[in-house]
Amino acid sequence: MRRPRAPLFLARAVYRQRRLRDAARLLPLVGFFLLMLPLMWSDTAGAGHTAVYVFGVWALLIGLAAYVAPGLAQPEADTPPEDV
Repeated sequence: MRRPRAPLFLARAVYRQRRLRDAARLLPLVGFFLLMLPLMWSDTAGAGHTAVYVFGVWALLIGLAAYVAPGLAQPEADTPPEDV
C-alpha cells in the first residue's frame, strides 16, 4: 500500500509565516538600497534634506522590523511527524 502523500498546498498559517520570513530576509536588502539612494541624487538636494531622508528611512526600517519580529518568534509547525 502506498504511503499518503503530503498535501500539495500548505496551511494558511504556515504559508503566511513563510512569507513573513521571506519579508524579514528582504528587509536588509531593501534598507540598503533605500539608504544608498542619496548617493545617486544630484547635488541639488541639500544636506538637510538628505539627513532627513536617511533618518526617515532608518526609522521606517526600525518600524518594519518591529512589526515583523513578533511573527518570527512563533515556531513553524508544518513538519509532519516522520514514521521510523
